[in-house]
Amino acid sequence: MPEMILAASLMLVGVGCHGGESGVAGAPALQRVSGVEKTTLNVSVLPTIDSAGFFVALHEGLFAQEGLHVNYTPATSDQVIGAQAGGRYDITGASYVSYIEAQAGHVADLRIIAEGSQLGRGTQVIMTLPGSRVMSLAGLRGHVLGVDPNANIGFLLVESALAGQGITMTAAKSSADSVMFPRSPVPFPNAGLALLSHQVDAAVMTEPFASQWAEKYGAVSIADLDVGATEQFPAEGYAVTKAWAKANPNTLKAFQIALEAGQQIADTDRAAVEAAFESLKPGQGQVDQITATQMALNSYPLAINGVQLQRVADVMQQYGFLKQHFDIRVMLS
Repeated sequence: MPEMILAASLMLVGVGCHGGESGVAGAPALQRVSGVEKTTLNVSVLPTIDSAGFFVALHEGLFAQEGLHVNYTPATSDQVIGAQAGGRYDITGASYVSYIEAQAGHVADLRIIAEGSQLGRGTQVIMTLPGSRVMSLAGLRGHVLGVDPNANIGFLLVESALAGQGITMTAAKSSADSVMFPRSPVPFPNAGLALLSHQVDAAVMTEPFASQWAEKYGAVSIADLDVGATEQFPAEGYAVTKAWAKANPNTLKAFQIALEAGQQIADTDRAAVEAAFESLKPGQGQVDQITATQMALNSYPLAINGVQLQRVADVMQQYGFLKQHFDIRVMLS
């Protein structure tokens, strides 16, 4: 498939001159979209480093510049997409794995409206606590790994990394040759607690949770999942239902402009990312100053690259997440 780049029109002034200031006073000036159909948006995104562009735009007042009031809710499971299909959320930010699974399963008819992040070194890792017998990817054989097996990007990344070592995963109660995963899902926010309570021997973590657990409990990374077939993998995107996009074209355009400005700042100004995460409320992604300075960052694209997103669908098919070929183009318009 030839490369396909779909970019939202930025229509902003001075983003490249942003110097890391926080709040509306330091924000770049954006061209205001007129005639927005909705001014209050219910938006649910992952409370992780993947959403840095969104959190920067929120903290810098970029959505407010477009006349949008954003009610943010943390997305902590794939159920948020079903809630979006039911009208609870206008816009969501989630993993492409979850979006593609929902589209292929007819849970929702979605349009990807912006890229969120591509995997970076240290942003998706497998961690253990000090003193653990598991100290490497190969050492996971015969042990339980905390991960969400329900069409989740973490599970896909783990399967890919283990396959490179000739290791399989299983839900069996005991297997000396395979890596076992619990029957109850372990989503990113709960991974540390599952590790601390010894429900699992190791856990898949993303930032900022990885840095938080390293800081608080001395958790150590034994494997980086930014490797092999999933190196620089498209991680998160933003989506609306196609019906919502048709009914709210000007609102969508305004949101895209503000978000893309936030993406550009997130990709070039670490201080702005740190300030944005520190400003969040407890339980909604907030981190302390130490964690903020230590957390690894992804890259934050400014355009939708159809070739890169097709990688996600192809790897999903390779590892059995999809039964047949899925053409990502059905979600890009």
